[in-house]
Amino acid sequence: MPHTHYAAFETFWVSAVLILVALIYVRGWVRIRWVERGGVGGWPAASLLLGLFFIWLALASPIAALDHELLTVHMVQHLLLMTIAAPLIWLGAPAKALQNGLPRRFVQAFLAPISRWSTMKRPGNALGNPTFCWLAATGTLIGWHIPSLFALGLHSEMWHGIEQASFLISGLLFWWPVFQRRSTVSNWSEWSIILYLFLATLPCDILSGFLVFCDRVVYPVYFSAVHRPAFSALEDQQCAGALMWTCVTIVYLVAGGIVAARLLSPQYSQAFAVRTSDSQLNVRSHATLQRVEVV
Repeated sequence: MPHTHYAAFETFWVSAVLILVALIYVRGWVRIRWVERGGVGGWPAASLLLGLFFIWLALASPIAALDHELLTVHMVQHLLLMTIAAPLIWLGAPAKALQNGLPRRFVQAFLAPISRWSTMKRPGNALGNPTFCWLAATGTLIGWHIPSLFALGLHSEMWHGIEQASFLISGLLFWWPVFQRRSTVSNWSEWSIILYLFLATLPCDILSGFLVFCDRVVYPVYFSAVHRPAFSALEDQQCAGALMWTCVTIVYLVAGGIVAARLLSPQYSQAFAVRTSDSQLNVRSHATLQRVEVV
């Protein structure tokens, strides 16, 4: 179990980092609104700030101190990081605002050269691949709920921090294909996101179902909880599984419904027709140029 002074230090630096990110984002958001008179709207900004608040709630609030006492609280942390905070962060369109919020000298001296490195493009494309993102999120979820790794995260301060960071990072990776703009013409690449979300519910359903219906305590570490509440460790486990089952189902169902509604909207049909026409025109122009070069 973590020591009190470490928990206080962790709370301090997590809060400090989140406040710094929020200030940089707000500074960039104000700059964009002032210059472009449009830019990032108010709702995306509120979404990102709410996402940062949920990260603080999971990692640095008084609730976080109870994750070693109750599996339900531990599950709340994971759900906040992977299922709630991560999509809210992407809804806030963070890249442009954060870039504008940083000092220009820092951006020109460090970020701009890095973005031009050809060696950075391949890893970037791989990180945006839906298959990789799905596997990363699923592997993180299942891996950290293996009893031996779960106990390691609870007993080791370092591994506990790595565990929490991996949940947030894998959550951001998982939700990136849902929010990224696609330049491809294939209609399947858009509709496949609904299948992507559905497949993501399967490992969550299996894990949560196992926790709910298992007749023994999967994580014996909770038998030694100092402040054991009125309900037993088995009831705590069942509550955690039911919470995960319900939360993931609702969030992914809502996300899939929003994606489907957008794809069925008249505006999307018109935009898709325009992209298809432009693509066909580009293909014809390229073929014509090739024939001219051959001649």
